[in-house]
Amino acid sequence: MSTRKRSRAKAAQTPGQRPLRPLTREAVLERLQAALDGRDGIAGAHSIHELWMRNEPSPNIEAWLGQLWSVAAASVPEWLPMRYVDWLPLAYDVAARFEREGRGRSNLYLVLLDYSDSPGSPYGVYVGASRYKPAERFDQHKAGIRAAGSVLKRGLEVLVGPVLHLQGLPRAQAAALEEGLAEALRAEGLRVHGGH
Repeated sequence: MSTRKRSRAKAAQTPGQRPLRPLTREAVLERLQAALDGRDGIAGAHSIHELWMRNEPSPNIEAWLGQLWSVAAASVPEWLPMRYVDWLPLAYDVAARFEREGRGRSNLYLVLLDYSDSPGSPYGVYVGASRYKPAERFDQHKAGIRAAGSVLKRGLEVLVGPVLHLQGLPRAQAAALEEGLAEALRAEGLRVHGGH
């Protein structure tokens, strides 16, 4: 298989599928190093994501994120966060409980919120649904367009990965899933806004 075909195949795999799960830690680290050397954002993202889901220590994840973003920013997929969030594996597990039924134009999205000025976890999450793509809707929030105050004031970035499978939903289902996902994340102890 050519390098270009392999890259397209890797790009088609979602982080929730965890394509590197069967590999040993050493094999994932080898893939990560090859991705960094080859400036391959997709392969690097999958490698970092797999190590993150295995609860690799945060300093390691932060260092690898910094390296990958510095050498391959143009090819890093939108689902890889730019900063370490300790509860990201939990967000994937909770979001995986929800399934899409039918097709539509609505999308679920999560926004990482900055609570570094408050006691407890430095991050929270906003759960929303919109007919706009998650990144577009985030930009609208930050511009003050139908903005949730929590996102306008504290929004850092969109967390695309956990809800990648919940895009293109019928409107009624998106509203129900928005509420259900917010409740489920809240029940797991996360600081949650939105989900109305």
